Amino acid sequence: MTDNPAGHKDTEGAKLGMWLFLFTEILLFGGMFLLYAIYRTKHAAEFHKAAEDLSRTAGTINTVILLTSSLTMALAISEVRKGNRERSLAFQGLTILFGSAFLVVKYFEWSAKIGHGIFPNSPELMKLAKGEMLYYGLYFVMTGLHGVHVLIGLGVLVYMLIGTFAGKINAGNFIQLENSGLYWHLVDTIWVYLFPLFYLIT
Repeated sequence: MTDNPAGHKDTEGAKLGMWLFLFTEILLFGGMFLLYAIYRTKHAAEFHKAAEDLSRTAGTINTVILLTSSLTMALAISEVRKGNRERSLAFQGLTILFGSAFLVVKYFEWSAKIGHGIFPNSPELMKLAKGEMLYYGLYFVMTGLHGVHVLIGLGVLVYMLIGTFAGKINAGNFIQLENSGLYWHLVDTIWVYLFPLFYLIT
């Protein structure tokens, strides 16, 4: 007998691989947060002025949506570990629904800005002060990149939903769903930092 069965090794390896991947994502956004901090220090008043034009209501709604989706994702993993496939499917479906709602809110928010001529390299944006231009540049890049991560996460969750429905993800084999949950929690955590940086500047 061995103290480390092959299945255990595969599970630990999968978890380690996911944590290493998440670390690279933290480095990516960490660099952007650092760049934001530098520019905000240099152009504090202009950052504040630009932030006043964002919808705090939309930002708050999206924050609530993603925090709730983290809860439903955690519940989905908990239920599948207990062998409750139907309940896990329901919570996975809710997580996908919340993630989709986040993107819908963000779509309308971006559309409003673009409708007013505010988008990267637009004539209207070029008329603004340097600090405001930098603010919106960071806003579109960072929230846009985060949106791409949400979209990728939704694709992964749909795949997990199909796998759970087919019985491939179950009480004895849930590492893929657990790793997907880790990714989703990271996406949510990044937004928790983006929200105050862009919407709650004082």
